[in-house]
Formats: sequence, structure tokens, C-alpha cells
Amino acid sequence: MPDSTPLRLEVRNLVRSFGGRRVVDDVSLAVAAGQVTCLLGPSGCGKSTTLRIIAGVERADAGEVLLEGQIVAGPGVHVPPERRSVGLMFQDFALFPHLTVAENVGFGLRVDRGEKARRVGELLEKVDLSGFGPKHPHELSGGEQQRVALARALAPKPKVMLMDEPFSGLDNRLRDGIRDRTLELLKEEGAAVLLVTHEPDEAMRMADEIALMRAGRVVQKGAPYNVYNAPVDKAAAAFFSDINVIRGVSKGALTQTPFGAFLTPGHSDGGEVEIVIRPQHLRIDFDRGGRGPNPTPEDGTPARGTVLRSRYLGRESLVDFAMDFEGAKLTASVPGVFLPKPGTVLWLMIRRDRCFVFAAN
Repeated sequence: MPDSTPLRLEVRNLVRSFGGRRVVDDVSLAVAAGQVTCLLGPSGCGKSTTLRIIAGVERADAGEVLLEGQIVAGPGVHVPPERRSVGLMFQDFALFPHLTVAENVGFGLRVDRGEKARRVGELLEKVDLSGFGPKHPHELSGGEQQRVALARALAPKPKVMLMDEPFSGLDNRLRDGIRDRTLELLKEEGAAVLLVTHEPDEAMRMADEIALMRAGRVVQKGAPYNVYNAPVDKAAAAFFSDINVIRGVSKGALTQTPFGAFLTPGHSDGGEVEIVIRPQHLRIDFDRGGRGPNPTPEDGTPARGTVLRSRYLGRESLVDFAMDFEGAKLTASVPGVFLPKPGTVLWLMIRRDRCFVFAAN
């Protein structure tokens, strides 16, 4: 975000423990107006607890939460949730079943009747639910309920929007369209958005910045492109996609692999290393060991493997190989339909510029 964009939300060194275990461990974040930050991680890593502390429904053991530069949670300070100008959206939508759609959307508004009706009508139109005001939640589909919950959260024009897995209950066929429309509306409203999710695809689709969380800590922050293409460790790479791991020993800054010697500078002589590559960066060389019709400088030395199995996933096929070199097991992703029979011998190459090298655990 530009330097001139005001910070709406700052989280400084949050700590929260339960039963002697730190579930939030020194978490710091900053979200600017109009920015979407995704707090991404597996279930149980502390991301929802972090969100509840920011919302004010959970107290931290240490650290601070600032909204527009004002401390709302910290040593000796706890501003109640209703005074934080924070919008909340949860997985279950939490609509009031006895209220109409219009009454749900206008529930948190503290304005006169005419202004409330105007704002409710404006938001229902924005979420494509004009005319749904008299209906009750049980008369709506899951996608429609999600849009009502979004309209209700946006109604008071919150400075910060906190969203905890808001799309996880939706049918896969609806999810992408609703996420895109939600993102468009959030950008229009100019709120700072912190979205909690365990789905990497969702974070990549929606976020300006991803904060990857593991075991209570933020282990990596950055733009989606950078977090995906420059993972901080093997676990970070594996969280975003399937990976292949080639293990070896670094000797003289070189490690022998099925694809020849691989540069591993910075690793101690005799130290074990893991070379990580995603299946889509393994390429089948149909020229039987040649470099193919369009070689690139990044192509690795071709290596021979035997097909173990193949399966078709719709947009791509996955092929598992046993490599001749030390029996390494690797998986290649091939666009479209490619289903070689088990026992077929093929040659593979790698994109060396798409490999990550980490010290072995």
C-alpha cells in the first residue's frame, strides 16, 4: 500500500495462552484502509483467537491493538467490542432468525428511521438482494444468507472488517463468485479487512497481503506472489501446494540429485539438504533424454523415471515416478489428459529457477 494510505488496524506483539500453551505468540500485523490482509494457516494455529482479540471478545495476555492509532486493547485498556467500529462476519453468518432481512441488515444502525431505510436499501441493492427485505433468513439460500451477513456487517460503515472463514459454508460452485463480489464491495467501502482462512486459494484470490501463521506465530508476511514463490521454509511451500522433496548431502556447495549436481551454497559441507519443487515445475521430455525442441537455460539435466501411476483431475493429470537415481519418488503435473501406463519409462527435467533449497529438519 502507498505510504500515504492511513493505517486502520495495528496489532503489536499479541500473546494469548490457554492451559499454559501459547496459542497466539508475539503476533504483529498492520492493515491499511482499503487493504485486504489474509491471516492464513491450518486449523488450531491461533488465527481465530487473534481475530477475537482484535474484535474485543477475547482478551490478550500481552500486546496491543490499535484502531486508527488509538489503543483499544493493551495493558490496562479494554474498549468493548461495540465501541471499536469493527465489522464482524463469521462462518455461520449469525443472522437473527426472527428478524426480516431488512431488520437484520439495519440491526446495528443507530440512526433515524429514514436514514436506516436508505442505508439498508442501498446495501441490499449492492449485494443484489433488492426486494428481499421482507423475507426471513430461513427463506434464503446459503449464498443469499452470506450476502445478508455482509450487508449487515457493512451497514454501520466500519473502519475495520474482521472476517472469520466467511465462505467455508458455501457450495464450491457459488464460492468464487461470492468471494469476488464481496471483495469488490469491501474495496468500495474502503474498510481495512482482516480475513481469516485455512484455504490458500482463497488467500491468493483475495489478499493484498498474506500473513502465514503456524503454531501461534506469523512465520511469513508478504504479497501473495512473494509468499508463494519465496517460501520461508519447506512447510510454507507445502501449505500452498503439493511438493516434491529431493534429499541429499551438500558437498562443496553441490548436492547430487536425479537431475545432476545442484548448487546448494550457504549449506555446511556434509549437511543434509532438501530441494523442494512443485509438480507443475517438473517437465516430461518426450525427446528421450534430449533437451527438447525449445530448451531454456533453467532446464535441468534430464533424468529417467518409471511411471508408478497416473490419474486425471480435470484440468491436469498427475503422474507418479520412481526415479532411477536412488529410487527417488517424484510427481509431475501435466496439463490436460496424460495417462501413461505403470511401467512406462519417461525422462523428466526440472526448472532449477523454481526450486527451493532448505536445510533438512
